[in-house]
Amino acid sequence: MDTAFYIASRLRFKGKIAITCIAVSFLVMILAVAVSSGFRQEVRHGLSSLSGDILISAPDLNVMGESRPVDLSDPSLEYVASSRLVEEIMPVVWRAGIVKNGEGMHGVLVKGVSDAVNDSVPLGVSIPRKLAQASGLKPGDRMLTYFIGDDLKMRQFNVVTVHDAVVETDERFIVYASLSDMQRLNGWDGNQASAVEVHLEDSRTDEDAVLAATQEIGSIVSLYQNGDDMVATSSVSRYPQLYSWLSLIDFNVGIILLLMTVVAGFNMISGLLILLFENISTIGILKSMGMTDKSISKVFLAASARLVAIGMVIGNVSAMLICIIQKTTHILKLNPENYYVSFVPVNIDLVQILMADALSFVAIMLLLLIPCLFISKVDPAQTVRVR
Repeated sequence: MDTAFYIASRLRFKGKIAITCIAVSFLVMILAVAVSSGFRQEVRHGLSSLSGDILISAPDLNVMGESRPVDLSDPSLEYVASSRLVEEIMPVVWRAGIVKNGEGMHGVLVKGVSDAVNDSVPLGVSIPRKLAQASGLKPGDRMLTYFIGDDLKMRQFNVVTVHDAVVETDERFIVYASLSDMQRLNGWDGNQASAVEVHLEDSRTDEDAVLAATQEIGSIVSLYQNGDDMVATSSVSRYPQLYSWLSLIDFNVGIILLLMTVVAGFNMISGLLILLFENISTIGILKSMGMTDKSISKVFLAASARLVAIGMVIGNVSAMLICIIQKTTHILKLNPENYYVSFVPVNIDLVQILMADALSFVAIMLLLLIPCLFISKVDPAQTVRVR
């Protein structure tokens, strides 16, 4: 065993307060990382389910049903579906409408997708809970909906299910219907749709990855499409406010990590100074025995590193337990009007957590080099004489 580490193991460092502070600091850091990752995951999943990571449509797409439909037999879509970036593509039909129930009227966006509802129910739809609460509709009711376009059209849908919006944005007003029902409403055949949603692989979740994928998919569409009828747009360009909000969260998490690291570091500095003063005679004896300042510094850094490691483990385990409880119970709620989700989302990303642990540990140990400068000031003749 290295001499410095052996001596460090024999030191009596009363560091319960230091360990507690370190544990709390790492607890806050890991929770901040988990919540930030959870928000990004939930919002990205919600946006992806809302209109895909990338949307391929006509340049003049509108939700009134008056834009040119996308030809689903276009050869470029086959190349897009086979791209290494793409998990799946899904044709959709959008149509804006007005739901009338009694005296109330509510604007909705009806989205026709495959397998949205039970196909055995004619004109079946799934409505968001917000709309159900506002209109009083429930499964089994009929939903009278008017569609405004070149001609006024009316459909009486059958409410099959009520769903919770993944992200509380425009999705609270989105009604899911059968793709074939919406194609017939627009007078289109089975090879026509308003747009094609492109869902990327889960590994491509950040803003830069989505933009890079959009550029690549857009190049494929431009190269292989028949004519010049389709363009690719990213969720980043369609929902810039949400991505800006996520960037703000990431910035705040960075500030929290920095502050917690500094707090833990300075707490350990004070603890190490106490340890040095309590063992000043020991330092003098070690110097008189021929140990260098560097070797003695290693002794006290090793003792401090042990405390930091203990606090880090306690903080990590506590944070993991809190994350697991929140992930399974959603006990901590949020106002979806302000935070887009109804609960505090958490995502345990071990890579991010280990990186945060490693960077914080290294930063704290670097800060602990400051009090070690005190060792060079200790005169062994004076300390041994005092003892």
